[in-house]
Amino acid sequence: MTTVEHSPALAPLRQARERFLSDRPLPDDVPDEVLAAWRRARFFGVRHDLDGPVHDPELPADSALLEAARPVLDRIAPALGHSAMLLTDERLRVLWTTGEVPGDDRCRDLSEREVGHNSAALALRTRRRAEVHGPEHFLDVWQDVSAVSVPLLAPDSGQVLGTVTVASALCAGCGPHPGAALAEATATAVEAELLARSRTAERVLLDAYTRAAAHGPDRAVVALDGRNRLVSEAAVRLATPQVLAALERSSTSERASGTRPPHDSQPPQDTGCGPVVERSNGAGGGPNRERPTDAGNGPALERSHDTGCGPVQEQPYDLTLPDGAGCTAEITPVRHEGRVLGIVAILEARPAEAPVPRLVPRPALALAGGSVPWRHAVARAVELARVPEPLLLTGERGSGKTALARELLGEREPLVADAAESPELGVKYSELADGRPLLLRHAERLAQPDVAALNSLLDEHPDVYLLVTYTPGTPPGPCFQRLLDTLAARSVTLPALRERPEDVRELLPVLAPRPAPGQPPLTWTLDALRALEEHPWPGNVTELAHVVRALAEHRRVTGPVRRAELPDPVRERPAARRLSPMEHAERTAILAALRRHGGNKARAAAALGIGRATLYRKLRGYQGIS
Repeated sequence: MTTVEHSPALAPLRQARERFLSDRPLPDDVPDEVLAAWRRARFFGVRHDLDGPVHDPELPADSALLEAARPVLDRIAPALGHSAMLLTDERLRVLWTTGEVPGDDRCRDLSEREVGHNSAALALRTRRRAEVHGPEHFLDVWQDVSAVSVPLLAPDSGQVLGTVTVASALCAGCGPHPGAALAEATATAVEAELLARSRTAERVLLDAYTRAAAHGPDRAVVALDGRNRLVSEAAVRLATPQVLAALERSSTSERASGTRPPHDSQPPQDTGCGPVVERSNGAGGGPNRERPTDAGNGPALERSHDTGCGPVQEQPYDLTLPDGAGCTAEITPVRHEGRVLGIVAILEARPAEAPVPRLVPRPALALAGGSVPWRHAVARAVELARVPEPLLLTGERGSGKTALARELLGEREPLVADAAESPELGVKYSELADGRPLLLRHAERLAQPDVAALNSLLDEHPDVYLLVTYTPGTPPGPCFQRLLDTLAARSVTLPALRERPEDVRELLPVLAPRPAPGQPPLTWTLDALRALEEHPWPGNVTELAHVVRALAEHRRVTGPVRRAELPDPVRERPAARRLSPMEHAERTAILAALRRHGGNKARAAAALGIGRATLYRKLRGYQGIS
């Protein structure tokens, strides 16, 4: 270990940082990603001379990630030596830490908005191991610190659940960090624990569903745990999107509180326990946490024995569904090892109403989604849209920029200009003088004169009501970059659909066409849902909408959509690596040949005009073809 003064490799970067902080010209050899991180920190208003505690985030009262990671962290903590280890959740809130590193007592939120550039934020954004050394950090307090972080991925969906970080005194040179192997091993062990718990949870939910459905084929049963959804044939006609959304909310509330609501059909209340940040002293110990227990003498759906507690009996209760739901729901929480995993709902049609679902208003597509990245982006956009000033929405094609812009405008009818249809705007400021908003789509395709006109308009009228959608692609020219810089202070980046796979299930009922009178809504098997969630969706929500509508319009069978009905690129697992356009076309041709010949590789190879050995080699190379 060395200090900054004894690290020749980092000395130029340290000098560049000092020049950046004093607004002096920078040398040309500053890495682009480091300079961009410093600029983001300045844009977010982060103080480099941290002189007190930063934002203290509100932590979850019961973290499933921390619960799964605790046994692993307690085993590893004694071997850390002079290093420190931190566990964060998907919002970079520090859930657990051991050891000492400068600033760790004040930095409980590692998001770039609070502390600037750091390895945990970088690992979360890139979804791979990341290292940050000394002056690459923005904070003064971390100038003598090297850190390596590894993202934690959900075993079923691949969603980033948090990060594991190992921090130490500044390493000689600038990498690799000596704790990299330890961080990787810790992350692998935590993910293995998450996988084991996930499989156990699925078995418990399936057992509870099977017991509830065993009373006969006419019983309408729905089981949910936030990831899986089991719907009996009798429940298909009753489980409208409106009903399923209410059941999902009830399941989420149950899992968050772990307690049974009273019989007045109100949602479960919090136990009153405050958030807990755990700090270990490296001896494997940690604060004890009391688990809430339930009372009640009703029939038990799931019994378990907590340490020091008797058997827990879950009492069913009635859930109040929205008006027009057409049915009632009796809810029973599913509990395992003292923790609520999900719910089982028994649906019954109201006597005075037919079980055919009514047409109810659907949630806006732009607001559909409960994932953390999507909620944060929408909340930020709603907050900015309260002031009628320029707003920039960026994101990949099909990610929902225009839909969100129209939702933000509400009932106000904007002037609409689409640079993809005509690169010349043809809009004058006089048309905006009465406060009418302008929705500018595909700003990346604007002609140079209109870019200059927009820059002049914003210079003269910085408060003009303007919503701009922008899809990044080729590097922007100087004039367009100036426009982006002007709009950057009021901008929101929408996450791609592959970055929020848990939202796919919530999007499906919104994207599906309304069923014909007397017909059930489109439903999906668990296998089909997993395929939809695993697909990378290069066209994002727009591509998903095309798939859903095509299935709804052309299906000739009834019942839930099976995996075999999905298009080939969606049905098959994604390739293990990014493919070139030629490889993608070749992979698609192989998939089609295998499907035509019932999976017979010899016949598929003959039809493609290649040898069997070549086909097997290509199958191994693509690794996503089963």
